[in-house]
Amino acid sequence: MVRVQIGGMSLLLVLLVATSIQGAVVRQFPPFEQLQNLELPNQRSVVPFADEDNYRLPNETIPVEYDVTLTTNVHTGDKHFTGTVAITLKVEETTSKIVVHARQLENFTATVQQLNVAEAPVHTLTTIEYEAEREFLSLSQTGLQFPEDTTWVLTIKYEGNLREDNGGFYLSTFEDEAGNTKYLATTQFESTDARHAFPCYDEPSKRANFTITIHHDPSYNAISNMPVNASATSSGVTSFEKSVNMPSYLVAFIVSQFVFTEGEFNGLSQKVYSREGTEKDQEWALTTGMLVEKRLSDYFGVPFALPKLDQAGIPDFAAGAMENWGLATYREEYLLYNVENSTINTQTNIATIEAHEDAHMWFGDLVAIEWWSYLWLKEGFATLFENLAVDLAYPEWDIFQTFHAGSYQSALVYDASASARPMTYFVQKPSEIGQLYDSVSYAKAGSVLDMWRHALTNKVFQRGLHNYLVDNQFTAANPSLLFEAIAKAAVEENYAVPATVALMMGSWSNQGGVPLLTVTRNYENGSFHIRQDTYTNDKDYTNDKLWYVPVNYAHFGNPDFRNTEATHYLLNQREITVDAGLDSSNWLTLNKKSTGYYRVNYDAENWQLLINGLTTRPHKIDPRNRAQLISDLYRFVTSGRVPHATLLKLLTYLPMEDQYSPWSAANTVITLFNRYLSGDSEYADFQFYVSALVTDQFDKFGVNDLSGEQHLVKFTRNLLINIACLAGVESCLSETTAKLSGLVEQGTAIEPNVQSQVYCNGLKQASGKIFDFVYDKLMDSSDQAERRLLISALGCSQNATQLAKFVNSSIEDNGLRVQERITLLSPAYSRGEVGLLASIEFLQNNWEAYANLNTGFGGVNPLYSDILGISAYVVNDKQEQELQKLVDAVKDSAYVPTTLQTSVNANVKANNDWLAANREPLVSWISGFRSGSSALNASLLAMIVCLLVAKLF
Repeated sequence: MVRVQIGGMSLLLVLLVATSIQGAVVRQFPPFEQLQNLELPNQRSVVPFADEDNYRLPNETIPVEYDVTLTTNVHTGDKHFTGTVAITLKVEETTSKIVVHARQLENFTATVQQLNVAEAPVHTLTTIEYEAEREFLSLSQTGLQFPEDTTWVLTIKYEGNLREDNGGFYLSTFEDEAGNTKYLATTQFESTDARHAFPCYDEPSKRANFTITIHHDPSYNAISNMPVNASATSSGVTSFEKSVNMPSYLVAFIVSQFVFTEGEFNGLSQKVYSREGTEKDQEWALTTGMLVEKRLSDYFGVPFALPKLDQAGIPDFAAGAMENWGLATYREEYLLYNVENSTINTQTNIATIEAHEDAHMWFGDLVAIEWWSYLWLKEGFATLFENLAVDLAYPEWDIFQTFHAGSYQSALVYDASASARPMTYFVQKPSEIGQLYDSVSYAKAGSVLDMWRHALTNKVFQRGLHNYLVDNQFTAANPSLLFEAIAKAAVEENYAVPATVALMMGSWSNQGGVPLLTVTRNYENGSFHIRQDTYTNDKDYTNDKLWYVPVNYAHFGNPDFRNTEATHYLLNQREITVDAGLDSSNWLTLNKKSTGYYRVNYDAENWQLLINGLTTRPHKIDPRNRAQLISDLYRFVTSGRVPHATLLKLLTYLPMEDQYSPWSAANTVITLFNRYLSGDSEYADFQFYVSALVTDQFDKFGVNDLSGEQHLVKFTRNLLINIACLAGVESCLSETTAKLSGLVEQGTAIEPNVQSQVYCNGLKQASGKIFDFVYDKLMDSSDQAERRLLISALGCSQNATQLAKFVNSSIEDNGLRVQERITLLSPAYSRGEVGLLASIEFLQNNWEAYANLNTGFGGVNPLYSDILGISAYVVNDKQEQELQKLVDAVKDSAYVPTTLQTSVNANVKANNDWLAANREPLVSWISGFRSGSSALNASLLAMIVCLLVAKLF
């Protein structure tokens, strides 16, 4: 399944606060340092507790084949369905009962018949027992045994109802162009919801073949993983060819009136399905899907295993996307691209999310995982290849800058907790499985895999993946098999590794956390010393963890960042010394292109050399390294490891910066500082400082979207507009307001790629007329990507009355979709005090109605998640007092856990502690900068930079 980040790229699937839902994980850049800790799973041992039930199915029987027949009248909106599943199963160990999974199904009848026995009788299983806690359906008959090494057909008839929480076999609706409500039935089974559509062995390693038949109204059509079996299909009955063997959670079917666009490339038929009226928006997904599949199959050296590959856009979809083998499903906004109205962000989202799901067709589908404890083994690869496949398809995009700004950075932030879990992590219950869909399984795993791709060379890594896929195809694997495949590749490529691959890579998958490398230079002999420790935001925290850390470096005398292979290693050792022969006046930077998953701190003199290098010739250092210097320094400054002046001086090079990833890192730092200082008496000094950093590049990029620009230029422009308007740059505020007013008053269209920035910054000081125009535009829009943009923008208003109207609409009868209602508060409370207080007041008056909103399958109650989210933004006494009134009103209700008060207190304390530690040095330096008593004021800085550049070139 896919997950996407919020931040510079705004690849947002579901707005939840530091939590996950089964099958869809939000990659959200935490607003404050402590936010990532709110919903971490409880730490568990590697084996189940002795007094705890085993939630795994017994292993006495295993499935071989399923024949599933379903009947639905979804065309009328009827939720009832009936089903029959015939499971061919093999008995591995003699037993008197067969146990399968079932969820929310009823009226079971069951028979069983032994195969390969002449005139075998059909036995009616009269004892049918259901255990709700583990969702075990046990079937038996007195006196009937199932002997070892026998094969049987178990036939179960049952009934169920289409769900309305976007999970299992569920109902989705939309309005057609004439305003008529249309119905469809679709599926979302990962991780444990196939059992809702039919009784089954609902575990990832229990693979089998599936034959699906669906009875439906003749005016509807049905699609599934496999092509239609024409000989078994008739009007109102659609039957599909038998599948290859696969896990139950990858089965999918859709009963609808969808229309499609089709194409063929690389010998594979592909189609894109969506509701009628959106055919013109399918082309980009189809073209990209065909190109990405070709790049992936070539990279792996393993062809796509099924005869067709379809993508379908679903109107109601809690998960962002799902890798059902041969029939991937998506939210509409992540599949449909309108050439005239869609943004570069939507275009990029579609490409990366589609690449993510296509990568799963190999990692997760062709080779499954043995159990959910190894979720990272499929999601990490999908995260890596959502970028690598797009890079191979569209190399001019430079997509790894966005990977660095998104997944990589969010993983480092999330992993900075002393209790951060390892990638491989024991789980049993469905609720525990759902907790694994987090930054560790996706962003960290993808970053760690990318690190080894560079450290061991792409050649070895690529061959290792080929070995893994070929050796384990149509089975289920664990990390040891991956490590063995890469080790085998190293031998095949005659590539020397400094330790066993299992030890090196296992040190990253079997323990949580992220290393901090501290570099201390010897300026007399040119060597440098590297020490590894565990990085946390508490600089005094220590433990005994060690990793096998690959290292490389660049310096002023050899600023070549192209070769990212490891030249040195810390081999599970605390420290090493590298005899580099460096000139004492040259800057040094470790971790070329920032491909290694760790933070790097330097001695004070080298930090000054790096600052000098950036303020004179910044482009000698790779953009991702420039970005990482900013990100690392922010963490080091706010954790007390480095003086604040070091970061604030380094940022003064930004007037010369024109690349996306460094500006994304700077935007994160500036936004975080702004959240703490926005109500401060010295806030004007902060705005002056930021204005000095951003004005030159804002003037260069402007607010007008231009055709023919390089892909990342458009993303960089959007960052610069937001930063410049935040700093109060007059030209930014006036130009964005003028664009929005032009739309409202004259109907002058805003270019799609700057709409988000124009709407947000224009609404900060908009009249009621303009606000209502944007609000009505949201309610009238049928474009899901545009709706998400407008929801985010409306929260930018700084008018309490406007914001009250906006947040109250979450519980009113209006045009908002189910999954949208719980996303309105976050854009308001995260944009400043006005929105935060408006959100608190709304919840004080409507907390019960809000708590009863539908969160989708596996979702955390929105009242709980939004109170926690709000608490992460509380930075003064007034805000804290109002929040406490809300907590007092709800803390004894059934909608929030008993730990609510403790969690809120922890977040508020963290913010107060941050201010106590950071406000004074920040304000002091910035005030000095404005008055001219700091290192350089803005005008002098610009003059000296120009002189230095002229002299050097």
